[in-house]
Amino acid sequence: MSKEIQQILASLPSVDILLKQIDSSYPHGKAKEAAQQVLALIRKEVVAGSRQSVIDQTAILALIHKELAEKQFSLRRVINGTGTVVHTNLGRSSLSVQTQEQVLKTSFHYSNLEFDLASGKRGSRYSHLVSIVKKLTGAEDVLVVNNNAAAVLLVLSTLIQEKEVLVSRGELVEIGGAFRIPDVITSSGGKIVEVGTTNKTHLTDYKTALTEETGAILKVHTSNYRIIGFTETPELSDLAELAHANNLPLINDLGSGLLLDMRPFGLPYEPTVKEVLEQGCDIVTFSGDKLLGGPQAGIIVGKREYIEKMKKNQLLRALRIDKMTLGALEATLALYLDEKEAIKNVPTLQMISLSEADCLNKATELAELLQPIAGLNVAIEKDNSKIGGGSYPEHLLPTYAVSLSSDQFTADVLQAKLRLSATPIITRIKNDCNYLDLRTIALEEFSLIQASLQAIF
Repeated sequence: MSKEIQQILASLPSVDILLKQIDSSYPHGKAKEAAQQVLALIRKEVVAGSRQSVIDQTAILALIHKELAEKQFSLRRVINGTGTVVHTNLGRSSLSVQTQEQVLKTSFHYSNLEFDLASGKRGSRYSHLVSIVKKLTGAEDVLVVNNNAAAVLLVLSTLIQEKEVLVSRGELVEIGGAFRIPDVITSSGGKIVEVGTTNKTHLTDYKTALTEETGAILKVHTSNYRIIGFTETPELSDLAELAHANNLPLINDLGSGLLLDMRPFGLPYEPTVKEVLEQGCDIVTFSGDKLLGGPQAGIIVGKREYIEKMKKNQLLRALRIDKMTLGALEATLALYLDEKEAIKNVPTLQMISLSEADCLNKATELAELLQPIAGLNVAIEKDNSKIGGGSYPEHLLPTYAVSLSSDQFTADVLQAKLRLSATPIITRIKNDCNYLDLRTIALEEFSLIQASLQAIF
């Protein structure tokens, strides 16, 4: 081996030195393996004579990151720079640290999922939620399935099989992904009876539509759109009185599932789960991963007599949740026992409640971190965030974003490069710049953004 080859090999950095500079989002074992493979390939090329000069450490790191990127899992963590808090395409709500800890404890070991520790006999997986749901909403019982569409399906297939369900024309909504309330009703075996008009439905419309074939009255909260102007809908308490006078259940598909009043954050009034139950609803369904800020789930709360019937429905077996979802949901709900703790620790609530000044402070900090990168133009822009997830569709939250541009790349090319980073960064393009909205970016993600942009430039 020549002296020149020995010098080149001796100049190569060690695996330990490289590991200190590899993107920390990669698992240590995978990063170490990639570093060893890249160094082995370089040594092979040097010995074979195909590489005859010292290779820069930055170039070695780039090769390692490329190797790691090609071996990533398909489902990956991303950085949400879009400003949409409940982003359906990006997994909706992020979960709290407390939720993560509970899932780790109960999902990676045996648990009392369906085992009653007091009696030593078989128990119900849903019993773990009854006490906490009763405290938060006043409901007698609870049942959880895999999403809110499944919850509505289970409720209707149990309570109105082969019967008519009364629903206002203005509430026959599409809930996303081309899934529509009328289709869910017919799939459950029920028959739709439309009452009222698109913009106005009166209590007398429901009264007139009642027959011996009526099985329930369904109220669908229009959380993903608004009808404004010449509108009218009966009070929920009056609708409940009508339903109960005719021995019918009043079912309320509340959709986003608020447990807290959002008006202190500058948002308009929306009814909470507790409020609609107090106004007489017998069954309320809502999502776990929207404004609640928990895992994907369809939560059914209300009167025990109706929920007991649902527990006997054979469809429940196909729709039931697993221990990870149950653990995550219980931990999320536990945070709501203290409203301040929920706002502080549930990421969805924390992002929504973030003030405009806080967003500006975060934007200033990120901009200062990125400005030294040569070839990158960095600015701070005032902008608006969205709640997302079909909630508060007409309302925007004032925010600040860091805008990125470059003479080297067009906005589309830079967006693609950020999207293909070791930790994908999802931006939105505005004014030929890539915007990073600080409402949906955590402080601990700043270093990942910096590392990705340094690698790109």
